[in-house]
Amino acid sequence: MNSKPIILLGGTIYGEDGVIQEGYMKIEDGSISSMGSKQELHSMEGCEVVQVPTEYSIIPGLIDVHIHGANGSDTMDATKESLDVMTAILPAEGTTSFLATTITEKRAVIEDALKNVRDYMERHQHAGQAEILGIHLEGPFINPGRAGAQPVQSILKPDLEAFMKWEQLSGGTIKLVTLAPELDGDHALISYLRSKGIVASAGHTSATYEQMENAIDAGLSHVTHLFNQMSGLHHREPGVVGAAFARPELMVELIADGVHVKPEVVNIAYRQVTDERFILITDSMRAKCLKNGQYDLGGQMVTVKDGMALLDPDTLAGSVLKMNHAFTNVQDFTRRSGNDYQNGPLRIRQGSLVSSTAKEA
Repeated sequence: MNSKPIILLGGTIYGEDGVIQEGYMKIEDGSISSMGSKQELHSMEGCEVVQVPTEYSIIPGLIDVHIHGANGSDTMDATKESLDVMTAILPAEGTTSFLATTITEKRAVIEDALKNVRDYMERHQHAGQAEILGIHLEGPFINPGRAGAQPVQSILKPDLEAFMKWEQLSGGTIKLVTLAPELDGDHALISYLRSKGIVASAGHTSATYEQMENAIDAGLSHVTHLFNQMSGLHHREPGVVGAAFARPELMVELIADGVHVKPEVVNIAYRQVTDERFILITDSMRAKCLKNGQYDLGGQMVTVKDGMALLDPDTLAGSVLKMNHAFTNVQDFTRRSGNDYQNGPLRIRQGSLVSSTAKEA
């Protein structure tokens, strides 16, 4: 690239090993070459210096492990062009890597999407664009009674043979699988996923707390979009939500748009799950970044209006949420925003990364 090095000077830097107050970050040829306190910066000669206000923070790139589409494109389009669009637009909202997420569809349609992501990861990743880390297979092994916007006619019972074929077609790029654990009766699929290092997640499920416990013993380690399309918390049957709150083995996704989950409940969930297990996702569909209108999701028409994506008046169909907005929403919902650290700084686990911030730089 050979462009002039950039120095971000000031603000608070949240790095992998700690927090740097009044720091600097040097970027050369598109990569971070060094960072530290201002006192450790010996020379700015030949660099473009960007002053960062004191109250701003520089945070790691965000990882979205559950995103279907954006800017008119969707993983299920199964084209290079659609993935080009997604990888190009996502850095604008702070997302630097993601899992391309599928939806319940006919087997052939799923297989085309898996092969396309595999080919893209092998041949078309570009510097400066969001990196595809792998595939999140959401469905088709889900409970028809909790389908939500997933096409019911294409739902399948957990099928190890079918999954092994898809795993091969994907070139081993499937990293996370959303399924209904109560339908994986002998836990053959969950056990296999654990043996291969693939995350098994409970989602679109009516599992009881006891069924969740058994699934956790078999290798379940994740919960897909907490509260949405799952058995809720009841004082005599804790359900999936109760397991998400109580079982430390589970990492827990949540869509923090204030629509899928009310702000007050986001606050409760964050306090109960804690920053060690709380994962922000967007679950966004192709309408993200576009105006109100009608858009396709898994062969179904979704109406998007004023920040809501609806399959019908009673059924949410993914979101149009941006990751930076999810982050600032949670700051507001949990009263951990700005530089007022009375309640402690916000910390959200992004895959293996922990991000913490006061404002976006």
